[in-house]
Amino acid sequence: MVYFIGAGPGDVDLITVKGRKIIEKADVVIYAGSLVSKEHMEFCKVGVELYNSAHMTLEEVLSVIEKAEKEGKVTVRLHTGDPSIYGAIKEQMDELYKKNIEFEVIPGVSSFTAAASAIKREFTLPGVSQTVILTRIEGRTPVPENEDIEKLAALGASMAIFLSVGMIDKVVEKLKRGYKRNVPVAVVERASWEDERIVMGTLEDIGDKVKKMGITKCAQILVGDFIDSSYSKSLLYDKNFTHMFREGKKK
Repeated sequence: MVYFIGAGPGDVDLITVKGRKIIEKADVVIYAGSLVSKEHMEFCKVGVELYNSAHMTLEEVLSVIEKAEKEGKVTVRLHTGDPSIYGAIKEQMDELYKKNIEFEVIPGVSSFTAAASAIKREFTLPGVSQTVILTRIEGRTPVPENEDIEKLAALGASMAIFLSVGMIDKVVEKLKRGYKRNVPVAVVERASWEDERIVMGTLEDIGDKVKKMGITKCAQILVGDFIDSSYSKSLLYDKNFTHMFREGKKK
Protein backbone atom coordinates (compact mmCIF):
# COMPACT_ATOMS: atom_id res chain seq x y z
CA MET A 1 0.00 0.00 0.00
CA VAL A 2 1.22 3.48 -0.88
CA TYR A 3 0.23 6.69 0.89
CA PHE A 4 0.76 10.16 -0.58
CA ILE A 5 0.84 12.38 2.50
CA GLY A 6 0.91 16.15 2.82
CA ALA A 7 3.60 16.99 5.39
CA GLY A 8 2.41 20.57 5.81
CA PRO A 9 4.30 23.80 5.12
CA GLY A 10 7.21 23.38 7.51
CA ASP A 11 6.29 23.12 11.17
CA VAL A 12 6.53 19.39 11.89
CA ASP A 13 3.28 19.48 13.88
CA LEU A 14 1.27 20.89 10.97
CA ILE A 15 0.58 17.41 9.63
CA THR A 16 -2.70 15.59 10.12
CA VAL A 17 -3.01 13.04 12.91
CA LYS A 18 -3.82 10.47 10.22
CA GLY A 19 -0.68 11.33 8.28
CA ARG A 20 1.52 11.10 11.40
CA LYS A 21 0.08 7.69 12.34
CA ILE A 22 0.81 6.29 8.89
CA ILE A 23 4.38 7.61 8.98
CA GLU A 24 4.87 5.81 12.30
CA LYS A 25 4.05 2.44 10.74
CA ALA A 26 5.66 2.95 7.32
CA ASP A 27 8.36 0.57 6.09
CA VAL A 28 9.54 2.93 3.34
CA VAL A 29 9.42 6.74 3.29
CA ILE A 30 10.24 8.74 0.17
CA TYR A 31 10.30 12.39 1.18
CA ALA A 32 10.78 15.68 -0.66
CA GLY A 33 14.04 16.51 1.12
CA SER A 34 14.40 20.02 -0.23
CA LEU A 35 11.16 21.19 1.41
CA VAL A 36 9.93 18.66 3.98
CA SER A 37 11.20 19.03 7.55
CA LYS A 38 13.56 16.19 8.45
CA GLU A 39 11.95 16.18 11.91
CA HIS A 40 9.20 14.02 10.39
CA MET A 41 11.73 11.20 10.17
CA GLU A 42 11.98 11.16 13.97
CA PHE A 43 8.53 9.59 14.06
CA CYS A 44 9.51 6.70 11.78
CA LYS A 45 10.00 3.26 13.24
CA VAL A 46 13.42 1.66 13.63
CA GLY A 47 14.62 0.09 10.40
CA VAL A 48 12.58 2.28 8.06
CA GLU A 49 14.02 2.78 4.57
CA LEU A 50 14.44 6.50 3.84
CA TYR A 51 14.80 8.03 0.38
CA ASN A 52 15.30 11.72 -0.41
CA SER A 53 13.40 12.34 -3.64
CA ALA A 54 15.26 15.62 -4.22
CA HIS A 55 18.00 13.46 -5.72
CA MET A 56 15.68 11.06 -7.57
CA THR A 57 13.94 10.91 -10.93
CA LEU A 58 10.32 9.87 -11.38
CA GLU A 59 11.49 6.47 -12.60
CA GLU A 60 13.67 5.97 -9.53
CA VAL A 61 10.83 6.89 -7.18
CA LEU A 62 8.51 4.43 -8.93
CA SER A 63 11.16 1.72 -8.81
CA VAL A 64 11.43 2.05 -5.01
CA ILE A 65 7.64 1.96 -4.65
CA GLU A 66 7.28 -1.07 -6.91
CA LYS A 67 9.99 -3.00 -5.05
CA ALA A 68 8.40 -2.21 -1.68
CA GLU A 69 4.99 -3.28 -2.96
CA LYS A 70 6.34 -6.64 -4.10
CA GLU A 71 7.78 -7.13 -0.62
CA GLY A 72 4.44 -6.31 1.03
CA LYS A 73 5.69 -3.11 2.63
CA VAL A 74 3.86 0.12 3.49
CA THR A 75 5.26 3.06 1.53
CA VAL A 76 4.82 6.75 2.32
CA ARG A 77 5.42 9.36 -0.36
CA LEU A 78 5.83 12.48 1.76
CA HIS A 79 5.16 15.75 -0.04
CA THR A 80 5.38 19.31 1.21
CA GLY A 81 2.20 21.26 2.03
CA ASP A 82 -0.83 19.62 0.46
CA PRO A 83 0.07 17.14 -2.29
CA SER A 84 -2.79 18.26 -4.54
CA ILE A 85 -1.26 21.75 -5.04
CA TYR A 86 1.89 21.83 -7.21
CA GLY A 87 2.66 18.36 -5.86
CA ALA A 88 3.41 16.56 -9.15
CA ILE A 89 1.49 13.55 -7.85
CA LYS A 90 -0.73 12.92 -10.89
CA GLU A 91 2.15 11.48 -12.90
CA GLN A 92 3.02 9.18 -10.01
CA MET A 93 -0.57 8.07 -9.43
CA ASP A 94 -1.10 7.34 -13.12
CA GLU A 95 1.84 4.95 -13.08
CA LEU A 96 0.54 3.23 -9.95
CA TYR A 97 -2.82 2.76 -11.66
CA LYS A 98 -1.02 1.08 -14.57
CA LYS A 99 0.83 -1.22 -12.20
CA ASN A 100 -2.34 -1.99 -10.18
CA ILE A 101 -0.71 -0.66 -7.00
CA GLU A 102 -3.21 0.54 -4.44
CA PHE A 103 -2.70 4.02 -3.00
CA GLU A 104 -4.38 6.70 -0.91
CA VAL A 105 -3.89 10.47 -0.70
CA ILE A 106 -3.83 12.13 2.72
CA PRO A 107 -4.33 15.93 2.52
CA GLY A 108 -2.10 18.42 4.29
CA VAL A 109 -1.86 22.07 5.33
CA SER A 110 -0.80 24.19 2.36
CA SER A 111 1.76 26.97 2.52
CA PHE A 112 -0.84 29.47 1.33
CA THR A 113 -3.00 28.90 4.40
CA ALA A 114 0.08 28.86 6.62
CA ALA A 115 1.08 32.22 5.13
CA ALA A 116 -2.36 33.71 5.83
CA SER A 117 -2.05 32.45 9.41
CA ALA A 118 1.40 34.03 9.70
CA ILE A 119 0.04 37.48 8.85
CA LYS A 120 -3.17 36.82 10.81
CA ARG A 121 -5.56 37.50 7.95
CA GLU A 122 -8.66 35.94 6.39
CA PHE A 123 -8.80 35.52 2.60
CA THR A 124 -12.60 35.61 2.35
CA LEU A 125 -13.93 38.77 3.97
CA PRO A 126 -17.61 39.67 3.42
CA GLY A 127 -17.88 42.73 1.22
CA VAL A 128 -14.24 42.42 0.14
CA SER A 129 -13.61 39.07 -1.52
CA GLN A 130 -15.25 35.66 -1.52
CA THR A 131 -12.73 34.13 -3.90
CA VAL A 132 -9.14 32.95 -3.47
CA ILE A 133 -6.98 32.42 -6.55
CA LEU A 134 -4.00 30.07 -6.25
CA THR A 135 -1.58 30.55 -9.10
CA ARG A 136 2.03 31.08 -10.18
CA ILE A 137 3.89 33.11 -12.77
CA GLU A 138 5.28 31.39 -15.81
CA GLY A 139 8.89 30.25 -15.56
CA ARG A 140 10.38 27.03 -16.82
CA THR A 141 6.90 25.62 -16.28
CA PRO A 142 4.50 27.42 -18.63
CA VAL A 143 1.12 28.81 -17.55
CA PRO A 144 -1.95 28.67 -19.85
CA GLU A 145 -2.48 32.03 -21.56
CA ASN A 146 -5.95 32.52 -20.06
CA GLU A 147 -4.43 32.03 -16.57
CA ASP A 148 -1.89 34.82 -16.88
CA ILE A 149 -1.53 36.62 -13.53
CA GLU A 150 -2.50 39.95 -15.12
CA LYS A 151 -5.84 38.51 -16.26
CA LEU A 152 -6.49 36.85 -12.90
CA ALA A 153 -5.65 40.03 -10.99
CA ALA A 154 -8.28 41.90 -13.01
CA LEU A 155 -10.93 39.97 -11.08
CA GLY A 156 -9.90 41.79 -7.89
CA ALA A 157 -10.04 38.60 -5.82
CA SER A 158 -7.65 37.54 -3.06
CA MET A 159 -4.56 35.85 -4.49
CA ALA A 160 -1.88 33.49 -3.25
CA ILE A 161 1.02 33.24 -5.67
CA PHE A 162 3.31 30.22 -5.45
CA LEU A 163 6.80 29.64 -6.82
CA SER A 164 7.24 33.19 -8.07
CA VAL A 165 9.10 35.37 -5.56
CA GLY A 166 12.35 34.97 -7.52
CA MET A 167 10.65 36.97 -10.30
CA ILE A 168 9.08 39.57 -8.02
CA ASP A 169 9.50 42.48 -10.46
CA LYS A 170 7.69 40.58 -13.21
CA VAL A 171 4.95 39.55 -10.78
CA VAL A 172 4.44 43.12 -9.58
CA GLU A 173 4.24 44.57 -13.08
CA LYS A 174 1.57 42.04 -14.09
CA LEU A 175 -0.39 42.62 -10.90
CA LYS A 176 -0.30 46.39 -11.38
CA ARG A 177 -1.73 46.02 -14.88
CA GLY A 178 -4.38 43.61 -13.62
CA TYR A 179 -5.57 45.31 -10.43
CA LYS A 180 -5.10 48.77 -11.98
CA ARG A 181 -4.52 50.23 -8.51
CA ASN A 182 -2.18 49.95 -5.58
CA VAL A 183 -3.24 47.00 -3.38
CA PRO A 184 -1.73 45.47 -0.23
CA VAL A 185 0.83 42.66 -0.58
CA ALA A 186 2.43 40.32 1.94
CA VAL A 187 5.38 38.06 1.21
CA VAL A 188 5.89 35.21 3.65
CA GLU A 189 9.13 33.28 3.40
CA ARG A 190 9.19 29.73 4.84
CA ALA A 191 5.78 30.03 6.48
CA SER A 192 5.60 28.15 9.81
CA TRP A 193 9.35 27.37 9.90
CA GLU A 194 11.44 28.74 12.77
CA ASP A 195 13.20 31.11 10.36
CA GLU A 196 9.97 32.43 8.84
CA ARG A 197 10.16 36.02 7.58
CA ILE A 198 7.30 38.36 6.68
CA VAL A 199 7.39 41.44 4.45
CA MET A 200 4.33 43.72 4.30
CA GLY A 201 3.80 46.37 1.69
CA THR A 202 1.89 47.32 -1.45
CA LEU A 203 2.43 46.84 -5.15
CA GLU A 204 4.38 50.10 -5.15
CA ASP A 205 7.07 49.03 -2.70
CA ILE A 206 6.97 45.27 -2.15
CA GLY A 207 9.54 44.52 -4.87
CA ASP A 208 12.22 46.70 -3.29
CA LYS A 209 11.46 45.36 0.19
CA VAL A 210 11.71 41.73 -0.91
CA LYS A 211 15.00 42.30 -2.72
CA LYS A 212 16.42 44.23 0.24
CA MET A 213 15.72 41.22 2.47
CA GLY A 214 17.21 38.83 -0.07
CA ILE A 215 14.11 36.64 -0.43
CA THR A 216 14.43 34.59 -3.61
CA LYS A 217 12.60 31.31 -2.97
CA CYS A 218 10.30 29.36 -0.62
CA ALA A 219 7.87 32.25 -0.22
CA GLN A 220 4.19 32.94 -0.72
CA ILE A 221 3.07 36.21 -2.29
CA LEU A 222 -0.35 37.15 -0.90
CA VAL A 223 -2.19 39.93 -2.69
CA GLY A 224 -5.49 41.70 -2.22
CA ASP A 225 -7.65 44.03 -0.16
CA PHE A 226 -8.21 41.29 2.44
CA ILE A 227 -4.80 42.21 3.87
CA ASP A 228 -5.86 45.73 4.84
CA SER A 229 -9.41 46.98 4.33
CA SER A 230 -12.76 47.58 5.98
CA TYR A 231 -15.25 44.72 5.70
CA SER A 232 -18.75 43.61 6.62
CA LYS A 233 -19.26 41.31 9.57
CA SER A 234 -20.45 37.78 8.89
CA LEU A 235 -24.20 37.15 9.02
CA LEU A 236 -23.52 33.78 10.60
CA TYR A 237 -22.97 35.33 14.03
CA ASP A 238 -25.30 38.31 13.63
CA LYS A 239 -27.81 38.32 16.49
CA ASN A 240 -30.60 39.21 14.05
CA PHE A 241 -29.79 36.47 11.55
CA THR A 242 -31.79 33.24 11.63
CA HIS A 243 -30.38 29.90 10.47
CA MET A 244 -31.11 26.24 11.14
CA PHE A 245 -29.27 26.23 14.49
CA ARG A 246 -30.37 29.57 15.93
CA GLU A 247 -33.38 31.86 15.85
CA GLY A 248 -32.40 35.47 15.25
CA LYS A 249 -33.63 38.21 17.56
CA LYS A 250 -36.28 40.48 16.17
CA LYS A 251 -35.18 44.08 15.63
